[in-house]
Amino acid sequence: MSTKGKILVVDDDRLVLATLVHGLSQAGFEIIDADNGDDAILLAREHRPDLALLDIRMEGMSGFDVAAYLREYLHVPFMFLSAFADEETVAKVKELGAVAYLVKPLDIHQIVPAVEAAFANRPARPVEAPLPSERLAAGGEAALAQLVPMAVGVLMHRYSLSRQESLQRLEKLAESEGRSLAEAAQRLIEAVELLAMPGR
Repeated sequence: MSTKGKILVVDDDRLVLATLVHGLSQAGFEIIDADNGDDAILLAREHRPDLALLDIRMEGMSGFDVAAYLREYLHVPFMFLSAFADEETVAKVKELGAVAYLVKPLDIHQIVPAVEAAFANRPARPVEAPLPSERLAAGGEAALAQLVPMAVGVLMHRYSLSRQESLQRLEKLAESEGRSLAEAAQRLIEAVELLAMPGR
């Protein structure tokens, strides 16, 4: 059965997630879903969706973190769904280049046309993006430092730790391996990426 396209849907509210998955599936889209940012990035690398629908405020990595990754490394367009419409949030949405910003509570009948419009207007994307850790390693230590928040987010999600506990765990790992914090973060992210990509 052919679909209209593949969408990654990310929301930490299970009810919202189930509603979106059902409604968009009924509208003819293939759906990949995640309830947190870390899983969203791994699934995006594995499945290469055509579009992502992202909740903004989530535990661990936020929708903004996921969006920045999708834009930078996978060239996947994204839309935000959020209960927040304050100036700071809207400014960040514009800065990241979202194709749409929908404010909750939402009716699925409002979302489907917005998704279809995004599909109609999406640009072609490069065939294969390099692994982010490869890209960042090429950019030197300053670029590598960008991996630290991502590694902290992964540890928070995997081990149900607070942000502070995750950072301490990453610092201990770096110390035990005699590496900088950024290098330890890079190794952790590379390991996660390789696990997420069978056959690479």
